[in-house]
Amino acid sequence: MIETTAAVVRETGGPFRPETVRLDGPREDEVLVRIRAVGICHTDLSVRAGRTPAPLPAVLGHEGAGTVTAVGRAVTRVRPGDTVVLTFDSCGACPSCLAGRPVRCDHWAALNLFGGRRLDGSATLRGTGRHRDTALHGHFFGQSSFAAHALADERNAVPVPGPPVPFELLAPFGCGVQTGAGAVLNVLRPRPGDTLAVFGAGAVGLAAVLAARLTPVARIVAVDLRPARLALALELGATDVVDAGSEDPVAAVRALTGGRGAEHTLETSGSVRALRQAVEALAVGGTCGVVGAPPAGSEVGLDVPGLLARAPRIVGVNQGASVPGRFLPALVDLFRAGRLPVDRLVRTFPFAAIEEAVAAAEAGEVVKPVLVLPDPP
Repeated sequence: MIETTAAVVRETGGPFRPETVRLDGPREDEVLVRIRAVGICHTDLSVRAGRTPAPLPAVLGHEGAGTVTAVGRAVTRVRPGDTVVLTFDSCGACPSCLAGRPVRCDHWAALNLFGGRRLDGSATLRGTGRHRDTALHGHFFGQSSFAAHALADERNAVPVPGPPVPFELLAPFGCGVQTGAGAVLNVLRPRPGDTLAVFGAGAVGLAAVLAARLTPVARIVAVDLRPARLALALELGATDVVDAGSEDPVAAVRALTGGRGAEHTLETSGSVRALRQAVEALAVGGTCGVVGAPPAGSEVGLDVPGLLARAPRIVGVNQGASVPGRFLPALVDLFRAGRLPVDRLVRTFPFAAIEEAVAAAEAGEVVKPVLVLPDPP
């Protein structure tokens, strides 16, 4: 067990406060990682706000990147000194994991969101000082990387071989980039001549725009309420943009496609209104990928006769339907080649300025805030 610094949120709506915490050493299939950078994702903020249920007090963070410092005796995929990106966790033993579909793991919710502990119920984090006897939930997405050190399973610590990439640019690959790019490349898979409309030009939506440039899609439409985000979407490869604050996105997408609608839409904002619009903007037989996560229990109303007449396909997309050990290194290679410029999305903040970074994210001033930790002594 080691002592390290972590940003702890102790109550719903409370601040992220740096504290000294105690972290378990790695078990036989675990990896200890010195975190060098970690992205802030909508899910972290949703948990803090109580919109996504997860136990508190906790250390959140699930876009960690860093250097392996210790490994368990059964670990074979990484070794001390390796650069890794941390991503979602999976059990590795259920039917879905064995079939190569870790995002469908039978234990996904417990391992990544609702458990706060290892699957066997044991804690990875404990408080210190006056919080020494207070339960502290960790293992968030199998990592809890709002910290100087994180404990991960071998399965969700993905090595990144090849020429070095700055840690602050690697971090977002673990969730936001993987989710947006994977939704396009692994799930929607647009064909030549297709139209893709992306609802929401945040980090996930813009990652989808970047990935769409790698496909034979004819038209990439970005839909958002913020003119600055739409301008960035055009710079990153969108062929058209729609300001949802001043025009009807459904009518706009249909006008851009000669009345046909888009073969593919992707809802990334978490707005149920935008989700309905994304479904209604589809061409006959089109597919809507659902990535954005509204508060737990949210429902969307759909016109049932329209569903029967237009036969849309509505698909929930978790983590880009990725197999991280294969997909993440491929995405990093695309970045190195200049074909996936995720650096255009990132703004860095010192780890100690986590509340400043959160405020900038919530105000829409930054697409992907990334916390940078001090160099190790």
